[in-house]
Formats: sequence, structure tokens, C-alpha cells
Amino acid sequence: GRLARFDVPTGPGVRVDTAARAGAEVGVRYDSLLAKVIVSSPHGVAAACERARRALDEFTVEGVRTGIPLLRAVLDRPEFWAHTGFVEQHLAELVPEDAAPASVEGTAVAPMSGTVVAVDVSPGDRVAAGGQLVVLEAMKMEHVVRATAPGVVRAVHARVGDTVREGRPLVELDEASDASAGAGAVEAVDLDAVRADLAEARGRHAFGLDEHRPDAVARRRALGRRTARENIEDLCDTGSFTEFGALAIAAQRGRRSLDDLIRSTPADGMVTGTGRVDGAPCVVMSYDYTVLAGTQGHQNHRKTDRMLGIAQERRLPVVLFAEGGGGRPGDTDTTAVAGLNVTTFHRMGRLSGTVPLVGIASGRCFAGNAALLGCCDVVIATPEATIGMGGPAMIEGGGLGVYRPEEVGPLSVQEPNGVVDIAVSDEAEAVRVARRYLGYFQGVTEDWEAPDRRLLRHVVPENRRRAYDVRAAVTALADTGSVLELRPAFGVGVLTSLVRIEGRPVGLLASNPAHLGGAVDRDAADKAARFLQLCDAFGLPVVSLCDTPGFMVGPDAERTATVRHFARLFVTGANLRVPLVCLVLRKAYGLGAMAMMGGSTRAPLATAAWPSGEFGGMGLEGAVRLGYRKELEAIEDPEERARAFEARVAELYEHGKAVNAAAALEIDAVIDPADSREWILAALDGHEQARPGEGRGFVDTW
Repeated sequence: GRLARFDVPTGPGVRVDTAARAGAEVGVRYDSLLAKVIVSSPHGVAAACERARRALDEFTVEGVRTGIPLLRAVLDRPEFWAHTGFVEQHLAELVPEDAAPASVEGTAVAPMSGTVVAVDVSPGDRVAAGGQLVVLEAMKMEHVVRATAPGVVRAVHARVGDTVREGRPLVELDEASDASAGAGAVEAVDLDAVRADLAEARGRHAFGLDEHRPDAVARRRALGRRTARENIEDLCDTGSFTEFGALAIAAQRGRRSLDDLIRSTPADGMVTGTGRVDGAPCVVMSYDYTVLAGTQGHQNHRKTDRMLGIAQERRLPVVLFAEGGGGRPGDTDTTAVAGLNVTTFHRMGRLSGTVPLVGIASGRCFAGNAALLGCCDVVIATPEATIGMGGPAMIEGGGLGVYRPEEVGPLSVQEPNGVVDIAVSDEAEAVRVARRYLGYFQGVTEDWEAPDRRLLRHVVPENRRRAYDVRAAVTALADTGSVLELRPAFGVGVLTSLVRIEGRPVGLLASNPAHLGGAVDRDAADKAARFLQLCDAFGLPVVSLCDTPGFMVGPDAERTATVRHFARLFVTGANLRVPLVCLVLRKAYGLGAMAMMGGSTRAPLATAAWPSGEFGGMGLEGAVRLGYRKELEAIEDPEERARAFEARVAELYEHGKAVNAAAALEIDAVIDPADSREWILAALDGHEQARPGEGRGFVDTW
């Protein structure tokens, strides 16, 4: 409408921003904001509100309706300051009774101010309930005015091009209960109809689906491999995967046609989204080797960043299928010079210790793909996997020789050197293992079965020098079928496994007396320290099974920097937030045993031993050789010297038996091995666990 009068308030602390004036016409094709009234006061909120009320009282507008009455009503309610939803909650109380347009029986009125763009009826037309009468345009949107009941058009008060105010009569109707569908009848909706825009979107999505790419799928089949989408479908619960960025294409419009890119580079070579894994939400990303060899392009970096951001914000685990050739040099639709400002690797690194990260490698995984894989907490690899920070082209370009991809970093290298945590037979098993791994961070399960507890009594041989398989202790201690061992081929002097005890997930650390007698060498120390970090980051209690003669010594050991690597165990153990429980199965000698316990027999929440346990400041034989050297050297007869040596060892063994250590209160208890599960759970009972992802900065990649 036209502003007949427009008087703005003035005075100290009052400011009005406006372009309106008396005589101006207020249209409907834009946001009709007439003015902003801003008040300030040095005396607090109440004084500012009072000044605002006075300003609104002085603001006079005639010719159009404004929001001044509503604003006054709000300012009369001092509690409006409490929260942003106040007006919405109390709107019915705040709006004056005369603020809403009155309805006229039998008359369709304008629901808002706007411009008439269509009149669909004429006098005498029969209209069904819901029939279209008039179309108004307001704020660049069209609004249909429909009949609320069947009737016959008596009069039409609107013409195309008219600007009408809210509440203005548009069409008058006479009731006609027998009115049949006429010019304004509501047409039946075909629920199966596909609009053109939907058909276009479906068509674009179809280019990335396996069923529409038979040649690419056939090539994968020929290699005995699965597609990216098949792996994701297998990983995620049925129907739970929601794809992000499916319509992306390679950033190569400067050198290829749009049609070619849509057909040849679907999703820019990377399938990303969220899904559920055994009911728990998860971020899933898979490079697609059938598209540009799974290389990292401009757009799929953007997709990766998006998904890693979602994982960070929602605290979701990430599963990455990392097959691919690394960075792609052929993208042209970018202003990048070197692309070193890409944030993908930074974002992946930031997630370490915050959410579980699972990497799966099958086939060739080089450069940037391998870097992301290496950031993961656990790396799962199939037999054909070859993993390297540089592929053959990069190696040759650096003048370092010519190699086939399979020679760069095969599983036979990457498993024993610790890069691969779990080797599996194929992609299907890789997916199963990934699901199992994530399950340990999803809480207690009620579905568990206990092994025969008596098996634990027969793990350690009665001959104290006889080696044994400590995995027998692990499987007899854990729920049946719940053991997932990590890095079994690396640092073999210590076992690291995720297990469940009565459904409760825990991390299990165990000395391996079948390798170097259970001595802790450099690789074993690194492996154990990183495992403790992993458990600590995600709130898993740790059970340590100790049977070690100490740490590795000698010139060869020192050439591997054992001092620093071994000390990681002390530093990590001393800073654990999760509870640690220790069971001494047999040997607990010196610093090696202390490291397996978190630094001391008093560091764990509870420390116990089986009756076969034996304790000493160092290996018993070494202690006798050092402590009784002069006495032994004084015995000339070799046989008598040997008998004296064995007698001294027997004395130390008797002195260091578990029952004597418990009597001296160096440990808490000596228990029947068959009671180990119950003893561990009793020690953990009621202990408040740290929340996953809080407190620890990151998990070492090594």
C-alpha cells in the first residue's frame, strides 16, 4: 500500500534506519522491511527495553499495517529475553485480535499481500473443494488460493496484474453441495509419476552404479575382486548406506566433455557416505579403482574432507578402502599450483585417538592413498595388496630403478614389518574383520559363551623351563570366538589382542615365552606401547599377562635404540586413563616385567599371579652368576660348581615364588588359574571408564 503518514522517533539512544517516507508506495515483490529501530542504554537491558517501548509509541505509520503492535507486545513481556523461541511459543498471546484478516463466509480472500498472476475461474464456474481459484505472487514465490468447499462462482474481484493487500476478497462463491469437478477441480495425483527433474537426477546417479558399468565390473571380476560399492554394501547394514557426493565428476572440464566425464568419472573415483555397521553409525569411504585407478583428484579430496568433518563432528568411526594410485596430475578445473593446501591429510590425522579408524588395502595402494591408510588405527590387507609411499612411476621418476607394482610393498614385507595389522584371505574377510574390530568399541554384548575355565590350569607346564603357547591362555581366558589379534607377525615377543570377557571388550597384552623366552625387544616394546595407546584412546580396560625374563640386552639390541623404544612402555603405561589389570603367568623378572605391568606391581588396578609365578629383580640364573661369582669361581671342580650354581638358583626360585611375593604384599593375590576371568571382572567392577576419544591427543601410527 501507500504510506499516508510516516513519522519516526528521535531522541538520545534512538536510531532509525529507513528509506521510507510519506507518500511512498510499498510493493510486494521484495522484503517489505520499512525501518529498523535501534536503541541503546548504559543502564542495562530493562532500561533499553523501556526506551524501545517509548520509541515505538512515537513511531506513526498510516496507510499500511506493520509489526509495531507485535513488537510492543513483546517488549511488554520482560521474559522475552530468556530464549530465542519465546515469540514462537507465545505468538497467540502476543498478536492482537485484529491483526489477522477476517474471513468472509463464501469468499476467498488474499492470504497475503501480493500480485495476481493468474485467475482460473469466471462467474458461473462450478468449483470443487480444493479447486484452484487465483494465483498470487509474493516474494518471488507463487501461492495458490483454493476453494475451501464446493460451490459456484458468483463474482471475481481480481484481475491479472492487480496488487492486492492481505485479506482482500478475491472470489465470491455460492454453496452448491452437488457441484461436480469443474475448471478448478483438484486433479488426482499419480503417485508413480516421475517428473523430468527427478528423471534427470536418477539418470546422473545411474552412471555410477555397478549395473550400469558392466565392462568395469567385468574387469574386476576377472581379477577375482569386488567393486567399491559391493564392499560398502557388505560392510553396512542392509539399506543403511547414504551416499554423499555421488554426482561429483573429475575436475577435468577444461580437457574433456561434460558427457564424457559423467560417463567415465562417476563420483570422481571415490564412493563416500554414512551407514550403520551392526547398528552403529559409521563413515565409509572407498576409492574406486575402476575410475581413474582410484587416484586422488580435486573433487574426491573435497568429498573426503567433507566426510572426515562429519566423522569429527558426529564422533563416527571411519572405514577407508584405500586401493588407489595416489595423487592425480590430470585435473585442470582448479587454480591450484601444487595442491599442498589440501586439508585431507591434516583432517585424517586430527581424527586419530578421537574415533576408531579402519583402513583396508587390497590391490595397489600408493602415495596419498597409502598415507591415509597409514593414519588408521588398524590396517587390514589382502594377499594381493601392495602398499608403498611411492608407486613404480614415482620410484622410476626419482631415479631409483624400475619395479613392478607387486615388488614395491607386498604383504610379505608389510606384515612382518608392522605396517599391516591383520592379514586376511580376501576382501570379504577384510570386511568381516572390520566389522569385528568396530564391534569392540560398541560396548558390552549379552551374547557370549565362556570356555572351560579348567583349561587355564594346564597352560603353563610344570617344568619351569619349558616353552608354551601363550595363545592357549588368551583363548581360554576370553569369551569363545572373541579374540582378534593385531600385528601377530610383528614384535612377536608380545601378543596384542582385542577380546571380550563376559561380553565386556578389553585389550589383552601377553608375553610370548615361545619367542626369546618372552623377552621384550625393540619391536615388541613399540607394539605393546601403541596397543596401550589404542586401548586408552577408546576406553578399553587392559589385561596384561606377564611371563618375561626381562628386556633384550647386548650390542645387537642397543644398535636398535632399545633404550628409547623400551622406555615408551613406561611412559605410556604411566599415563593410562583406563584400568590395567595384571596376571603373572610365570616369570616376572626385572624391568621387563615392570613394563608389562605399567611400571610397577602397584601400577595396575590389581596384580595377581598364578601359582606358577616367579619374581626376581632379574633372571635367576643371571642373578646367581652376578651375585655369587666369587664363591662359584672358588670351586675348582666343575661338577661341584654346577651343583652349587643350581642350588643357588633353586634358593632364589623358592624365595621368589608367587606365594612369597604375595605374602610380602608385592602383589595382591595368588589365584587358581581357573578363577582368572572372575578375578579380572571383579577388579574392573565399578571402575568408571574414560569416555572414548577424550583425554588422549592421538594414537601413534607406529
